[in-house]
Amino acid sequence: MGSIVWLASYPRSGNTWTRSFLHSLLAALQGRPAAQDINDMGALTTWDVYPIWWRDLLAKPLAETGAAEAAALRPRAQARIAAEARGVVFVKTHNALVLSHGHPTINFKVTSGAVYIVRNPLDVAVSLAHHFAIDQDAAIQRLNDPGYAIDNHEGGAGEIYGAWRENVLSWTRRPSRTLFVMRYEDMLDRPRETFARLARHLLLEPTEAQLEAAIAASSFERLAGQESAAGFREKPRQSASFFRAGRAGQWQEVLTPRQVEAVVTANREQMERFGYLVAGEPVRTGTPA
Repeated sequence: MGSIVWLASYPRSGNTWTRSFLHSLLAALQGRPAAQDINDMGALTTWDVYPIWWRDLLAKPLAETGAAEAAALRPRAQARIAAEARGVVFVKTHNALVLSHGHPTINFKVTSGAVYIVRNPLDVAVSLAHHFAIDQDAAIQRLNDPGYAIDNHEGGAGEIYGAWRENVLSWTRRPSRTLFVMRYEDMLDRPRETFARLARHLLLEPTEAQLEAAIAASSFERLAGQESAAGFREKPRQSASFFRAGRAGQWQEVLTPRQVEAVVTANREQMERFGYLVAGEPVRTGTPA
């Protein structure tokens, strides 16, 4: 039986990018080309919402399953992932680290560690609006909504996002040797340093060439190009594209002062913890997207 290392984040924070990097790095470490098909990431990583992990646990389709029933079965679905793994398996999740209907969203009995990716919620709000094809105010309301959850659906199990501040705090409140926390902005600005630290934390030992190849293979331009050419299975139907911008600072040109204030007011403490506020004001980038 294997064990799970979670790739956790609030949605639109760089989770799929991280997953793609690890997919490419593992391929390089196995002696294969680092360049990987974005629609084949399931070969080396997975997502616990996929219906395959819930098969035989339900007497009806996931879309017809209530939140309480799914919450009770989620630990078993995650245990199945570990049972079918050969060693460690990287598993994506947007679940906050909380209880749902009295059941944990994360099964620690089959967990060996976690990577948590955090992104400026002002940019997350912009990306959420595009991803879910909703207006900007609705995206901010969702971002700020305590306990916010996605229902089970035809494509997979629902997730308990919580508000951005809840999701971030739930995973990062207690430092742990088994938890690696990284910022989306550092992935952009210092990719070699950031991804090298991630590899070391995971006890992976790539050569300089392997690391550089994996970074290049998982660049935003490469991922967006693949999606443009062949599509991406994980893109929501309502979204124009999954890999949309890949830059920091978009909020500076998109959000109104009222919208910025709404995000900051609701998420101030965690924004300050991760350097998104200085002296109470949002940090601005020199070149907004």
